[in-house]
Amino acid sequence: MADFAFFELDVVRTLRLGHSFLRVTFGGESLAGFRSGGFDQSLSLFLPPAHRKDTVLPSTDEDTWFAAWRGVPDEERPVMRSYTVREQRTADDGSVEVDIDFVLHEDASGDGTGSPAAHWAGRAEPGMRILAIGPTVAENKSVRFQRPADADLTLLFADETALPAAAAVLERLPRDARVVAWFEVPHADDRLELAAPAGADITWIVREDTGAGRTERVLDVLRAAELPPAEAPYAWIAGEAGTVRAVRRHLVQERSIDRRSVRFTGYWRLGASEEQLLAEAYAGRAPSEEPDSAL
Repeated sequence: MADFAFFELDVVRTLRLGHSFLRVTFGGESLAGFRSGGFDQSLSLFLPPAHRKDTVLPSTDEDTWFAAWRGVPDEERPVMRSYTVREQRTADDGSVEVDIDFVLHEDASGDGTGSPAAHWAGRAEPGMRILAIGPTVAENKSVRFQRPADADLTLLFADETALPAAAAVLERLPRDARVVAWFEVPHADDRLELAAPAGADITWIVREDTGAGRTERVLDVLRAAELPPAEAPYAWIAGEAGTVRAVRRHLVQERSIDRRSVRFTGYWRLGASEEQLLAEAYAGRAPSEEPDSAL
């Protein structure tokens, strides 16, 4: 866990951003040592089970936490999920605050189980406390957006799960950066006001269902887009794994963008629950091994 540590996060306030988005602002004395690298900086949250108010872990020691966490009975084990740091700032009183935007989807997996993280966020209130593993240095491996200095066009694709990361990326790009972005969201009022470089071309793809055909609709929109000429484009793609793969193929095979200049991440997979994906990530690992997905 070099460059990362455990932090206690206290809920300070919540703010509903749209039909599907809720921002939770966290504070806490331990955040004085938190160092977000910006862009799509991720951290691992440990959320309490539904019958608990706060997160309790049997160990936060660097060498023993993972095995201890895995050893907790299923009904008591805190849920571990990766989220994006939407913003880190210093408040007027000198304390550090961190914003994390949650998607309040009812059931993105389609299996009827819903999302433990969405359930927790929906009932979050000031004073509740969770734990997180986050960065202690700004230059860390969990910032995946690495735009080359000579990039002359930035392409972004995100669905609702990756929109907080994409929004943070937009805010940190140079104000004169050329940007073309496609953002897929479930509802019309999920089209948020975003701080972006002047002239950024942003297309919202409103999806009214999560069934078959969503990837095809996305590709239809992308294929119809006229991209400005560029010598060194850089693309960042994140969201549902199947759609992400299809968008990457489109950019590489149909747009002739160098595959080395396309950064892509599957945040979730249609038809698979979050617990199924975690089980796949842990498969074949010894109980003492820390998973790559943790940070």
